[in-house]
Amino acid sequence: MRYCEEQNLLAPARTSSGQRRYDESDIEPVGRIRRLLDAGLPTHVIAEILACACRGSGDVEPCLDPLLRDQLARLDARLTQLAFHHERLTELTSRPAAFSTNPSDRNYDPGLQLSGRRSQ
Repeated sequence: MRYCEEQNLLAPARTSSGQRRYDESDIEPVGRIRRLLDAGLPTHVIAEILACACRGSGDVEPCLDPLLRDQLARLDARLTQLAFHHERLTELTSRPAAFSTNPSDRNYDPGLQLSGRRSQ
């Protein structure tokens, strides 16, 4: 909750002593923010979405379509990258020889070395 407040996604009421006060009306916005964060959207995008949300329906204004499509494209690119890495790691872990640290070995992969030193 504090993180959401720091990112200007929430502005809870405060007591005279500065303590945050949440009530029933804060439940839906917090849930919406949580779902948007879980979808991988950055907080600056979430702030734009919340600013344009239609009065509690959960829908967003059509002017946000380009922003959301851009975020979807970024997510698709990330998924493609993760799928590549998943495939590569699956391949490497299924073949013990794939972890060769001998540069003359055809299975040698310098990207797998954890230190900057080359093995002899």
